[in-house]
Amino acid sequence: MRASVSPAQTSRRPQDRNKQWHIDVQANESEAARMSDSNTSVQPYLFFNGRCEEALEFYRSALGSEVEMLSRFKDAPEPGMTQPGMENKVMHASFRIGETLLMASDGRCDGQPRFEGFSLSIVVPDEEKAESVFNALAKGGKVTMPLEKTFWAPKFGMLEDRFGVGWMVSVQHKP
Repeated sequence: MRASVSPAQTSRRPQDRNKQWHIDVQANESEAARMSDSNTSVQPYLFFNGRCEEALEFYRSALGSEVEMLSRFKDAPEPGMTQPGMENKVMHASFRIGETLLMASDGRCDGQPRFEGFSLSIVVPDEEKAESVFNALAKGGKVTMPLEKTFWAPKFGMLEDRFGVGWMVSVQHKP
């Protein structure tokens, strides 16, 4: 697919700021076929700034996640690639929650992790599982919307876990 944004939307002129956004989406069949025929996937990559191992253990106990791969900075083939004191920090990890593969790292360990502008959405089969998952993720975190019935799902809630990662927990809608 190819999308274009109207030139008025990129203008900095005051009279153009109040205009509606218009995105013209045109199907590109060869691109669409190429994407649907490939093994393409999008995987979140989370940087925990020194708390990756703690986060992996938290997600294992809260969600039953499984670490599929973990490498430390000391395992890097290039000598000198590691800053002093970071040898045992996680350079790269991949872990699975249900059918989803996520990636994680300690990154540069340069302050608090910032997870802004997105949330991870987890859909569970029933209300009992939603309560369990929501409460486990909320432990040490902050509930931003309590888990409750909504017009689109039997239960839905939002929170930030103890690392600041946003989560949306939802019971699978049954028509």
